[in-house]
Amino acid sequence: MSDCPKGSTSHHTPLIYLLSSIYLSISKGFRMNRIGIFLLEFHLKTAQFRQIMGGFVMGEKEKKGFTLPSSYTILMLIIAIMAVMTWIIPAGHYQVDDGGNLVAGTYERVAQNPQGVYDVFMAPVRAMLGHGATDAAISVAFFIIMVGAFLGVVNETGALDVGIASIVKRFEGREKWLIYVLMPLFALGGSTYGMGEETMAFYPLLIPVMMAVGFDSITGVAIILLGSQIGCLASTVNPFATVVASDAAGISVADGMVWRLVFFVVTLLMGVIFVANYAEKVKNDPTKSLVYKQREADRKYFILIQNQN
Repeated sequence: MSDCPKGSTSHHTPLIYLLSSIYLSISKGFRMNRIGIFLLEFHLKTAQFRQIMGGFVMGEKEKKGFTLPSSYTILMLIIAIMAVMTWIIPAGHYQVDDGGNLVAGTYERVAQNPQGVYDVFMAPVRAMLGHGATDAAISVAFFIIMVGAFLGVVNETGALDVGIASIVKRFEGREKWLIYVLMPLFALGGSTYGMGEETMAFYPLLIPVMMAVGFDSITGVAIILLGSQIGCLASTVNPFATVVASDAAGISVADGMVWRLVFFVVTLLMGVIFVANYAEKVKNDPTKSLVYKQREADRKYFILIQNQN
C-alpha cells in the first residue's frame, strides 16, 4: 500500500502495483478461510455433528468437485485482469492537493500505458521492493509472514483447541464463569491477529456446554462471535488491519495505542456484561431466549453431541 504522490496520480501501472502490495492482506483472508474450513471439516466428520448438519453432508464418500484455487493463483489472476483492463479502459489522472486528496474538475486524459505479460509477473516483485510511486511493502510482508508462521504452528499442533477445551473442563459446574474467561481470550485473539474463521471449531464444543447448564445456543455463539469481533473492532496490533493501515498512513503502529486499548477494554466490558446478563435471564426464564421456539430441538441435538463425546 502506498501514499498518493503529490502533484498528480498515476494511471494504470500503479494500480497493478497497489493490488500486489496488498496481496498478503488478501492472502491472509484466504488462509484463514482454509483454516476455518479445515477445522469445520474435522467436526463434520464426526457422526454426531453429521446428524445436525445432515442437510450439508450428503454421504460417507467425499464428493469431488470444484476446488478453490490458492490465494496466490487468485491474486495473479486479478493482476492479469487488471493488466488487460489497461488496454481497454482509457487512461487519465486527477491533480491532488498537499493532503493527497483528488481535486474535482481536474481530470484529464493521458497517454495509454498498457501492461504486458512481463509487467504482470514483475508486479509482486516491484510491490515488495517499491517502484516509482509505490512504497516498498517488504517490511509489512515479512511481519505478516512471521505472524502467519506462528499461527500455522498453533493451528497444526492444536494448542488453541486443547487450551480452550481444558478451560471448559476446569470450569465444569461454574459454566457462567466461562463467559468472563473465554470472551476476553477470544477478544485478545481478535485484537492481536484478527481471529475470526479460526473460531469455527469452538462452536460445537461450547454450545452443548452452555445448553447443558440451562443457557441457550445464542449464549455459546455470543461468547465466541462477540468476543472475537469485539477484539477485531478494537484491533491493537492486528497486522492485517492496524499495521497495514498504519503503514499506509505513514505513521507508527504505536500511535494511538492507548486509545485503542481503552476502546478495547470498554467495549469488551460492555460485551461481557451484556452476554452474562442475557445468559442469566435465559437460565431464570427460558421463555426469554431469542430462540425459545427451537430450544427443545437445540437441546436434543447439542446435548446428544456432548453425551456421545
